[in-house]
Amino acid sequence: MQYSIWIYSLVSVFIVSTLSLLGLSTFAIKKSLLQKMLTLLVGLSAGAMFGDVFIHLLPEIAHNNGFTLSISFTFIAGILISLIIEKFINWNHCHDHDCKDTNEKAFAYMILYGDSVHNFIDGLVIGGSYLINPAIGIATTLAVVLHEIPHEIGDFGALLHGGFSREKALFANFISALTAVLGTLFALVAYQHIKQVQFYLLAFAAANFIYIAGTDLIPELHKESNVNKTLLQILFFILGVALMLPLLLLEK
Repeated sequence: MQYSIWIYSLVSVFIVSTLSLLGLSTFAIKKSLLQKMLTLLVGLSAGAMFGDVFIHLLPEIAHNNGFTLSISFTFIAGILISLIIEKFINWNHCHDHDCKDTNEKAFAYMILYGDSVHNFIDGLVIGGSYLINPAIGIATTLAVVLHEIPHEIGDFGALLHGGFSREKALFANFISALTAVLGTLFALVAYQHIKQVQFYLLAFAAANFIYIAGTDLIPELHKESNVNKTLLQILFFILGVALMLPLLLLEK
C-alpha cells in the first residue's frame, strides 16, 4: 500500500480531531449569531453527507465491486450500529421532564463515551475512503468536517452543562476525538489482511452518513418554521451537495 495513503488519511483524521477544540471559539461569538450559524451549518452538513453518499461512495462501490448482497448487509449493519449507539446514549440520559434525578455528571461521561465510538467510526470512514481514491477521501473528510463543527460545539456545551470546567471539557473532548485516529489506523491495517475490505468500509460509511443526515440533521431543520430561514437552510443544503461535485474531476 502506498505511503501517501497513510499520510493523507492520518493528516485528514488529525484535522478532524482538532475540531474538538472549536468549543473555545464559541465564547467570542454572540449566542444569537452562533445559533444562526449552527442552523445553516446543519443544512450544509446534511447536503454534504447525502452528496458524498450518492455522488462518490455508492457509485464507487457499484462500479468497482458491484452492489452485492454482502454489501447490502454491510449497509444495513451500518445503520443498525448507528441506531444502537444512539439508543444507548439516549437510555443513559433522562429526556423526560418529569424525571427529577438526572445525573448530569454521568451524562457528560456518556457524551464522551458515545463520541469516542462515533469518532472511531469517522476514522474508519476516512481511512476506507482514501483506500479507494484520494478524491473520495477528500470528499468524505469534508463531509465529516462539516458535520463535526456543529456537533463538537454542541458537545462542548453539554460537557459544560454536565459540570466540567472549560479547560477539562476541551481536554476531554479532544481525547475523545483522537479515537478517530485509531479508527483510521484500523482501516489501513485491515486493508492489508482482508480482501476488498475498503468496499465494505465504504458501504458502512454510506450507511452511517445516511443515518446521521436523515435522523439527526434533517429533523433539526424541521424545527425552523420561518419561510425565509427555511429557504436559506435549503440553499445551504444544496450548497453542501454542490461541494461534492468538483471532487469528481479528481477521480478521473
